[in-house]
Formats: sequence, structure tokens, C-alpha cells
Amino acid sequence: MSEHSIAGKKVAFLLTDGVEQVELTSPWQAVKEAGGEPTLIAPKSGKLQGYDGTEKGDTFDVDLTVADANASDFDALVLPGGVVNADHLRVDKDAQSFTRSFFEQHKPVASICHGPWLLIEAGVIRGRNVTSYFTLETDLKNAGANWTDQEVVVDQGLVTSRNPDDLPAFNSKLIEEISEGQHAGQTA
Repeated sequence: MSEHSIAGKKVAFLLTDGVEQVELTSPWQAVKEAGGEPTLIAPKSGKLQGYDGTEKGDTFDVDLTVADANASDFDALVLPGGVVNADHLRVDKDAQSFTRSFFEQHKPVASICHGPWLLIEAGVIRGRNVTSYFTLETDLKNAGANWTDQEVVVDQGLVTSRNPDDLPAFNSKLIEEISEGQHAGQTA
């Protein structure tokens, strides 16, 4: 259980088919345990297929499509990883716009593993301190980010981590940043 309370805070989880399941379920549970209200947002309605590595996992019900979602209705954004999930989200214009809106509104954003690919396409990564799955290092550096190989990196409300092994630290910082609220340095 987190030492920080986020009671009543609404947290958007943006994902699609191919999400690394534990990178959704672990932060989702952390948000709920800290009193927050998670919402699953995706490009399509219905159910999404989760994965455990390369094996199919559970399916998850979509609460709201990204085309119908508004960042103003949420206090924070979580971008789980998974190669397929992140690759599809990064080319989705609604996902890009929705993500950019959180930065424009100075709200916390947390992204793990391959999730930061969407941050590149949303145009919000230049000059930011981040980490990710190691295969994104060059992509993030080419987009102007300051990449380091660390368990968790926090930069003005932006939380990033490398992989599922980092979830305890990722979840802790996610809840801490949400409890702190808006960050003036969290900008697009």
C-alpha cells in the first residue's frame, strides 16, 4: 500500500491490443489501492488482448475510446508497454493528441517499457530525463530525450521505467506524482 493517497483522482490508462499485461494490471491495482479511479481508454471499444511476453494473456474491457476521451476529465495518464501495444498507439493521432493534452495541462504521466514511443510521436519528449526498455534508447535520444538506464526516472511529473521488474518503483513514483498534482515543468 502506498504512503500517498490519491482518493478521488481519476487516472487514464491508455492502451490497445498487445499490452504487456502486468504493466497494466500492476499500476492499475496500485492506483486502486491508493484510492484512485482507473479508466481503461483505447482506440477501439470492446475488449483488448493482453500479453505475457509473447503469450496471450487475459482480455480487458475498454471503458472509453480515446476519440471520446478528454484529458481534462483525468488527473493523470499511464502508458503501459508491450511492443505491439506501443507500436500501434504511437501512430494513432487521437492517442498522440490525448497524451499531449496531459503535458499541456501539466498533469502527471507515467510510461513504462515501450510506452515512451508514444511520447516521441506526441512531441513531448525533447529535453526530458527518461528511461525505457533498452531497445528504445536510440529512438528517445534521437527525439531529444536524456536517456539513462535506471529503474525509475522522474522528471517534473513524468515517470518512466524500463520493464516489469521495475514495477514496484514505477508504481510508487506514479502514486507519489499523482498525489502531488500538477507540475509546472510538465509541458508539451
